[in-house]
Amino acid sequence: MCGRFALSATPEEVRALFGYADTPNFPPRYNIAPTQPIATVREAFGARRFVLVRWGLVPGWVKDPASFSLLINARAETAAEKPSFRAAMRHRRCLIPASGFYEWHRPDAGPKQPYWIRPRDGGIVAFAGLWEEWCDPDGGEIETGAILTVAANATVAPVHNRMPAVIAPEDFDCWLDVQNTPLKEARALLRPAPESLFETVPVSARVNSAIEDAPDLVEPVAASQGAIRDEAAAEPAPPKAKRQTAKGRKPSDDQFDLF
Repeated sequence: MCGRFALSATPEEVRALFGYADTPNFPPRYNIAPTQPIATVREAFGARRFVLVRWGLVPGWVKDPASFSLLINARAETAAEKPSFRAAMRHRRCLIPASGFYEWHRPDAGPKQPYWIRPRDGGIVAFAGLWEEWCDPDGGEIETGAILTVAANATVAPVHNRMPAVIAPEDFDCWLDVQNTPLKEARALLRPAPESLFETVPVSARVNSAIEDAPDLVEPVAASQGAIRDEAAAEPAPPKAKRQTAKGRKPSDDQFDLF
């Protein structure tokens, strides 16, 4: 699962990597949370486009988004078959620029320890994403998205058993070209990142609050005692499924202040 991530690169750096023609201007974000806008890159009419969508995918067939589960992640292994994701896997794939992501490790005793998982050599990565468009009966439209996840590689596994699928720059065209890339070929790109790509850094529990959004959130801190077990220990058990719905949720006042 990926429940928080960051995009602290400049607009120029993001545009240079993803090669879109748009010229958006946006501030750095260090703690992007579900229901907030996220940056995505998609292909439309033969060119790449930068588009903001709400994080939490809503399929077009949903009648009432307020009572629908908040789908922030999609398992790469089953997305092509699941009713909520299969149309987007075939027709609405995107890239999600990120400077890194957060995961929480639960030790045998004590509180969860958050970790900032970032590219070892710095820079930006592209998460594999899906997007959808939902229209209400009055004609209003909202575009939403989700991050595809895969089994964690050996670097991330001691923290969490899942991680975002990362698309390499040389595979951007293949992933985004939904017209000419067979689904089987696109699915083959959804695999754990090379073990050398990321490093895990313990960070302050302040990141637990979506209100917090500052550069020092990604600064290393001393990990809680026992926060990471020996790598030879058994892999963490998969988290229990937890149904999240938007119904009755009171959104924060700043949830649409990403850009």
